[in-house]
Amino acid sequence: MKNSLSLQKELNLVKKLIKNEIIEEKTISDLYKYIFNSDGKRLRAKLSLITSSLNKRKNKKRLKLAAVIELLHTATLVHDDVVDESQTRRGIKSVNNLWSNAHSVLIGDYIYSKAFILMVEIGDSKILRELANATNDISKGELIQLDALQNLSINLRQLEAISYFKTGRLFEASARTGAMLSGGDANFIKNVSKCAKYLGILFQVKDDLLDYSLKEEVIGKPVFQDMKEGKVTYPFYFAYKNADKKDKTTLKSYLGKNKFNINKAYNLIYQLNGIKETELLASKYLNKAVNAANSIKNKHIKEEMLKLINSALYRKK
Repeated sequence: MKNSLSLQKELNLVKKLIKNEIIEEKTISDLYKYIFNSDGKRLRAKLSLITSSLNKRKNKKRLKLAAVIELLHTATLVHDDVVDESQTRRGIKSVNNLWSNAHSVLIGDYIYSKAFILMVEIGDSKILRELANATNDISKGELIQLDALQNLSINLRQLEAISYFKTGRLFEASARTGAMLSGGDANFIKNVSKCAKYLGILFQVKDDLLDYSLKEEVIGKPVFQDMKEGKVTYPFYFAYKNADKKDKTTLKSYLGKNKFNINKAYNLIYQLNGIKETELLASKYLNKAVNAANSIKNKHIKEEMLKLINSALYRKK
């Protein structure tokens, strides 16, 4: 319990560090406050704080690093909403909906630049390199996914690569840079990085599952959004792979359409084992993450990583 309270206290300090940014220009100030007013899960910042807790003497840098991670993640979300033409984010109106696409792109760039200013202040070239590479990989993942729209011949390996670049990569970098900052040995860095990578992919698989839900009010965002946007995610992929010619035609008719019978679509994907096989894939990554966590020698860090894995598996939104 004491560890959880300590982590929450540190997260509050990270939040304060991000929000303390005094911006005189009103538009930037309004956008910035609006974006950082909502409370996300801050999983990536948690990973950074947990893995860097090996050496708490570097507390100021630990908080800065967690803030960098949160800024990088938030910038990608703001840009994602433009790409996906999303109207909401975490149950509230998205920036592109309230302001404009141009505002979203530019404030996203502004947040990225804030992250890089803080990175330079941390003053560790290895950490800077890792986070710069991770940011590059996230963009790569988004572009690969854009190319994969309406692609019915996509394979599982390609889908897993998208999940890694889009989500797993920043999870991995959060844990790795935290471990590097704390001066952990090569084994510690390797194990926490692997654990976080698999946790990130599990998080994405679970995200894809949550989209195929009939309970919009529970998950706090529109359901079947991926299918409406023409994205072939895991439930659709597995269902389509298992479908006969007639069902393939039906599934194809839903992809990229804004209006269709959600209950019928869900039942078909369920009957074709799209949900079940996605759950099995989640179990595969759960096991990989748990095995990597169990290789971490530090008991406190191992326990905290296992808690995060558990919360990712059982999350409802």
